[in-house]
Amino acid sequence: MSTADKPTTPATDGADPSGTPAAGDAAHSPAEPGEAGPETGREAIIRAARRAFTLKPYAEVTMRGIATAAGVSPSLIVKRFGTKEALFNTVVDFRPAATELFAAPLPDLGRHLVLTMVDLRDRLRGDPLLRVVFSLGIEDERTLLRARFREQVSDRLTGLLTGPDARLRAELVAGQLLGLGATLSLHRPDGATAHTTPERLADLYAPGIQHLVDGT
Repeated sequence: MSTADKPTTPATDGADPSGTPAAGDAAHSPAEPGEAGPETGREAIIRAARRAFTLKPYAEVTMRGIATAAGVSPSLIVKRFGTKEALFNTVVDFRPAATELFAAPLPDLGRHLVLTMVDLRDRLRGDPLLRVVFSLGIEDERTLLRARFREQVSDRLTGLLTGPDARLRAELVAGQLLGLGATLSLHRPDGATAHTTPERLADLYAPGIQHLVDGT
């Protein structure tokens, strides 16, 4: 990417850190004729963009291609996100997922993380974290993606943990979450994990994560 075309950290990307559209966001406006509904359309655009930016270098991704994959018009993407750079910055923002993932007291965090990961994957129709591992962008894009993940996920969790080796434990917890997402993706739709309840997954997987959270 050229310097002018390189994604930057925006002051706002149409969503606050909790993932709620900001006031005035086009997601609250009526759908254009022939477009998907307001929230569904926005989510479809983000899903399509997430996949596009994961599978292709930034320079090869087009707004028209994202619009086709999302089932909306290119003008709707421009209306809601403005530019490809702004859309990219929305896609590489891990803060909304992190806010939900870490919204539990530390003694209950391991189980909450597993249940929330499964719920996020269902609601988002995709994993909220795995793109940091599988992105095929050029080095600048991968570096940015990993820096965002470290800042918004690993470092955020580090600040929540108590006791020794907080950063190490936070990075290991993040790795456990990525491993869970990869396993759920690898074995769908016919694997045992695909036919196991979230509660049973948490019974089996959460104790190891909780051990890292507790540092014992």
